[in-house]
Amino acid sequence: MLTLFEWSTLYYVSEWVIRLVMVAVVTRRGQPAASVAWLLVIFFLPWPGLLMYLLIGETWLGRRKAARHERVLEAMARVDRMAITEGFAVVPEIAEQHQPLINLAQNMGALPILAGNSVEMLTDTDEVIDRLIDDVESAEHHVHLLFYIVRDDRTGRLVAEALARAQQRGVRCRVLYDAVGSRRTIGKLAHYLHEHGVECRPMLPVGVWRRLLSRMDLRNHRKLAVIDGRIAYAGSQNLVDADYGHKSLAWYDLTLRVVGPSALHVQVVYLSDRRLAVGEGLNEAHLLPAPQVAGEQAVHVVPSGPSSPNEDLQHLVVDAIHRARRRLVITTPYFVPSEPAMLALKSAVMRGAQVDVVVPKRGDHPLVAAASRAYYGELLDAGVRVHRFCDGLLHAKTMTVDDAFALVGSANFDIRSFNLNFELNLLLYGQQVTAELRFAQQSYIDRSEQVDPSAWRDRPYARRLPEDIAKLLSPLL
Repeated sequence: MLTLFEWSTLYYVSEWVIRLVMVAVVTRRGQPAASVAWLLVIFFLPWPGLLMYLLIGETWLGRRKAARHERVLEAMARVDRMAITEGFAVVPEIAEQHQPLINLAQNMGALPILAGNSVEMLTDTDEVIDRLIDDVESAEHHVHLLFYIVRDDRTGRLVAEALARAQQRGVRCRVLYDAVGSRRTIGKLAHYLHEHGVECRPMLPVGVWRRLLSRMDLRNHRKLAVIDGRIAYAGSQNLVDADYGHKSLAWYDLTLRVVGPSALHVQVVYLSDRRLAVGEGLNEAHLLPAPQVAGEQAVHVVPSGPSSPNEDLQHLVVDAIHRARRRLVITTPYFVPSEPAMLALKSAVMRGAQVDVVVPKRGDHPLVAAASRAYYGELLDAGVRVHRFCDGLLHAKTMTVDDAFALVGSANFDIRSFNLNFELNLLLYGQQVTAELRFAQQSYIDRSEQVDPSAWRDRPYARRLPEDIAKLLSPLL
C-alpha cells in the first residue's frame, strides 16, 4: 500500500513524463501556433491537457472514413467531364490582377467554375424556408438536405412535413445532419421522418468506440439542399427558427439559391458526405441530370474540410484578401483569424484598401467571443474598421473584394473553419453579384456600431486580461 507521499511523488513524476513526452508528440504538428497553445495547456494542466489532446488534438478521420471520402473524386470527375462536354466550364472575365485567384481556386480541387447559373441572395430566414418548401413541393425525383443543425421547432416541422408529402408522392427524400450540432435539437423529428419513409442519418456520430477510430470534434458544418439536381441552396442558415432557440437573440443569415449547372456540384458534395455517413454511394441516374442554362452567373462551388490536403480554404481566403485594392468587407459571427489571415488584412489597409469587418456585438460562445475581441485592437491600430452588429447575432459568413468577386457559405473567419470543419462556400465572379452582396453587407453595417479605436484602447485592464488569455487558446477554438 503506497503512502500519501509516495502517491504524490508518483503523480508529480507522471506529470513531468507527460510534459516531456508530449513535447515530442505536439511538435510534430505543422502549425506552430497550435503546437504552442497545446504545450501551454499541457504544461499547466498535464493530465487534463493530455486527455484533451487525445480527444481533439489530432486531425484525422480514421482509415475507413478517409477512404470513403476519397471516392468522391470519381463523382467529381464525372461531373467535370459533363461540364466540359456541355461547355459550361469557364474562366470568368476578370481584372488581370485577380486572375491568380481563379487559378488558385481551380487548382484546389476537381470542381471547375461553371457558367449558366441564376443566383438569388436570400437574407430572411422565413423566406428561405418558404422557398425551400415550395421547391420541395415541386420536386419530381429527389430532395437532399444536409444541415449542421436540424431543430424540432416550427421551421423543422414545416420542412419535415413537406418532405413527408413529397416522399408519399414518390419523390426520394434524404436528410443528413451533424451528430453533435443536432444532438440536443433534432428531438422527435428524426423519428417522424423515418416513419414517413424519409432517409434521415447523422453525420460523424460520436461515441466511446468511435473515438478510437476518429477525432470527435471534426464536424460537418455545411448547410445545403439540392432538389432534382437542378436547384441548390447553400449558405449560413441551419434548419431552425430565426431565434435558434434563444428568444432574446435573433440570428441573421444569408443563403444562396442557385439554379443551373453549379447545382450539380452541390449535389456532388452531398453525395460525398452521404458516402462518408452511410458507407455506400447512390447510383440513381437522375441524381446528376444533364445541366441546363438558367442564367449568366459563373459560380465556383468550394467544399473544404479535414480531408482537404493543404488548408485549401485558408489559402483561398488569404489570397482573396491580398487581391483587394479598393474595398474589402467581411461579415462573420466568429472572428478568430490565423496569422496569415491577420497579416493579409493589415496588408490590405497598407495598400490603400478600405477594410470593414462586421461581427456580432453579442455572441453565443463566450470563450470564442472573448478571443475575437482580443484581435480588435491590432486590427484597429492597422486601420481596419470594426463594426459590431447590434440587432442580433449576425450569422452570415460573407466576403466581397473590390467589385470583382464575392464569397458566401458556411465557413466562419476562424481557425476551426479553415482547418477542421467540413464547410461549403460558393465563390461568385462579376460586378453585379458582388454589388448585390455588398448591398446586404452594407445593411449589416448600417445596423452596427463602429468601434472607436481610442475608446477600445483605453478599456480597463480587467476587461482586456480575460480576452488576452482567451486569445492564447485561439488556435484550439
